[in-house]
Amino acid sequence: MKSVHRTAHLTVLLSLLALTGCLGSDDSGGTAVDTGQLNYNGFSGLSFRTASQSGTTRADGGFSYYPGETLTFQVGDLVLAEDVPAKPHVTLLEFFPDIRGALQTPTVDDEGLRTHTRTELNLLDNGALMNMTRLLMSLDWTQGVQEDEGIEIRQRVIDQLNAALPLLDTPIDFNVPTTEFTATGTTPSPANQLLARICFHPEGDELCESPPTPEQIQNAPERPENEEDWDPDFEYRQDLQAKRDRILDAIRTMDEIDNEDARMYLRRELQDITTDVSNGYYLDEDVASHPASDTGIKSVRVQRIGDDTALAKIEAISTRPEDVTIHAWNWQSAEVDYFISGESGGESELVMSFRPENTYRWVRKSLRVIIR
Repeated sequence: MKSVHRTAHLTVLLSLLALTGCLGSDDSGGTAVDTGQLNYNGFSGLSFRTASQSGTTRADGGFSYYPGETLTFQVGDLVLAEDVPAKPHVTLLEFFPDIRGALQTPTVDDEGLRTHTRTELNLLDNGALMNMTRLLMSLDWTQGVQEDEGIEIRQRVIDQLNAALPLLDTPIDFNVPTTEFTATGTTPSPANQLLARICFHPEGDELCESPPTPEQIQNAPERPENEEDWDPDFEYRQDLQAKRDRILDAIRTMDEIDNEDARMYLRRELQDITTDVSNGYYLDEDVASHPASDTGIKSVRVQRIGDDTALAKIEAISTRPEDVTIHAWNWQSAEVDYFISGESGGESELVMSFRPENTYRWVRKSLRVIIR
């Protein structure tokens, strides 16, 4: 009888193991899912979708993907970008195909080395990028993206946004001129119509109510001159006017975040990503010391923390070529070769600029070479 029970338990266990194996399978051929990050300081509340993954960006801006996939980003039902290549770092600049293409062309700095930072800064004046960034910053719960903080778009905002989108005069178009995108007055832009229908306060807050109309205010009685005659449960004309002013003042508009605010935010995010990428690499030595008589070829190698170094490009300069001369560089071996060409007591700095694979960003590292 005991052997029958053992056989039954074994059969169940084997079935569960087989089922577990099926549930754990995917179409990626066993490739582990990667985690990317939208911006650096966090960007929560956006929906993302790839061919295999979907979800909402976390507080740190995190999303999941398999290598080679592209991303669609939305805020509620409003599509922001499609076919964005999924990578460890994605910014709002890469939401736009023309900007994404331009990012692949580096500029040359004053030292004669290629860099991506100037390219990024030159692209920040793109009108569509400014329009989208300003709207997303306006949808942030606190509307004040502080240093080392990201954008937080709460579900309460998304629910109101989805309800408002069908009511707009025309769909939101990020490609229109900024003056048109941010228009106020008697014919507000769709972006401002959208913001006017969203309350950024807890549900039930007075500021989320419809403001008293001018007619309601006009028809309400004036507050009695004698304070003893006031009814604390009654809203007088002055009370309704003050309430209307409070509610209207709480409505956000696009002009509260201007282009310079958007540029400052984007510059901060881009700089932090560059620093993060750079911190993943180091040289196999920081300072090298050689006697003047040793004129043989020396090498310095780029290393990547915790992984193999895979570079797409590398170049280098010597700040004092009369003391230390660059001989050659090789992106495949991630090495720069140099030799001593000066006398004892001289020194130079070797500045290396290299681009890792699968990114347009260039990293810069330096080696101090001392001649003994």
